[in-house]
Amino acid sequence: MAISTKLEMRQSQSLIMTPQLMQAIKLLQMSNLDLVAYVEAELERNPLLEKSDIAEGGPEGGAEASVDAFGEGAESQNQQTEEPGSGDWMQSDLETGSEAIASRMDTDLGNVFPDEPGVPASPDPALLKAGDSYKNTGSSGASDDYNLEAFVADEASLVTTLEEQMHLAIGEEADKLIATHLINSLDENGYLYLDFDETAEQLGVETERLESVLAVLQTFEPAGVFARNLAECLKLQLIDKNRFDPAMEALIDNIELLARRDLPGLRKVCGVDDEDLVEMIAEIRALDPKPGSLFGSALVQPVVPDVFVRPANDGTWAIELNSDTLPKVLVNQTYYAKVIKTTRNETEKEYLTDSLQTANWLAKSLDQRARTILKVSTEIVRQQDGFLTYGIAHLRPLNLKTVAEAIGMHESTVSRVTSNKFMATPRGIYELKYFFSSAISATVGGDAHSAESVRHRIKQMIDAEDPKAILSDDTIVKILKEDGVDIARRTVAKYREAMKIGSSVQRRREKNVRL
Repeated sequence: MAISTKLEMRQSQSLIMTPQLMQAIKLLQMSNLDLVAYVEAELERNPLLEKSDIAEGGPEGGAEASVDAFGEGAESQNQQTEEPGSGDWMQSDLETGSEAIASRMDTDLGNVFPDEPGVPASPDPALLKAGDSYKNTGSSGASDDYNLEAFVADEASLVTTLEEQMHLAIGEEADKLIATHLINSLDENGYLYLDFDETAEQLGVETERLESVLAVLQTFEPAGVFARNLAECLKLQLIDKNRFDPAMEALIDNIELLARRDLPGLRKVCGVDDEDLVEMIAEIRALDPKPGSLFGSALVQPVVPDVFVRPANDGTWAIELNSDTLPKVLVNQTYYAKVIKTTRNETEKEYLTDSLQTANWLAKSLDQRARTILKVSTEIVRQQDGFLTYGIAHLRPLNLKTVAEAIGMHESTVSRVTSNKFMATPRGIYELKYFFSSAISATVGGDAHSAESVRHRIKQMIDAEDPKAILSDDTIVKILKEDGVDIARRTVAKYREAMKIGSSVQRRREKNVRL
């Protein structure tokens, strides 16, 4: 067979990750704070974009949108009227769930965004034509605009520091939910002012479980956080220094005497002489009454929910987007029609045309983002109705695939939607990812059980066990199987160890000592 060169023409279809599609994907996973900052930057850069201060009803205006979780309004709200050539790419690419898009969206897109590390950024032709300066960094990565301040590390906040310790000290997801609620309830000094009975009712857990999680949190650094009053704050710091002896305990219990400088009364209640009392008072003065103030200079960002969930009148749940977190932008078509007539050359005309396309794309992207968040949140609420109604013990097993199949999207899209998004429910504010939990199968073909709810049941059984009849792991497996939970003995042991509960032998020894 002879080898020769020749020209061939072939026709094929392929998916092209356009800059618009990549930016739409990036918008989808942004938090509300990042989204506001991005839109503000676009408003400054694009002369055809304007901020709308008027809330327009429905997601089409980028404003408030609500839907009954089990009603028929969800599908109607997900219909969108597209302008020819202005938003078709978004509807088809983000919601079709095709395998081609899925394969692209599952990959790391960090190297295709100009403002993220990975590859040298390429100039935007529209910006070059607009006269904006662009300087190629070259192979060395150096630039005249090199800003060292961009590499300054952020100062750790109190919440961030405590959350890092929480993930290491607490293994059970349900306890992490409780711990997150307590961390977010701290004031700027590190004190916890909560009504524990109301909080337990709100979270759907027992007060004893709330106290046990608090006991773990009170061992975190800085010492003294999660105290409910000054005396407890000082006590926690003394325990951390291994200086909380009976005399010091008596001093802390009568701290009001120290405030009144009643030294004879303190000597009497503490049972110490003058020299020991002076040393004890010096130790107290060396403690920090406001341990959380060490992080006071760090910027604390409040958690702003993206979605509100409220009980509806018919007994279901109403889901409503938080209109305050949805930037509202308008495209000034009148200004474009006026200015396009005064252009002097093709460069100016092309710049205005590109600005109009970018403005239309941003408006469509924000609208589609709001619709997608509403869609995913509605399905999560439908799946986790038991948790919202009865508490953590009724948290159902849920994964990204289940939600993706229910709403006709790909798992990667659902994953991006649930990142950095928060839902305000009657039981508190939770990140959307917290509602996803692994499943444990049922024994006789019934509904699967959430791993968190099974852990909760195991802990309840152990807490209620008779000291004279300690439950072994095999006994717990047998009881759970009788209740329809198909679980292995090693799984029970793993859950028990994650909750820092000793074996049956250790528990029998501890409870016999208490008796």
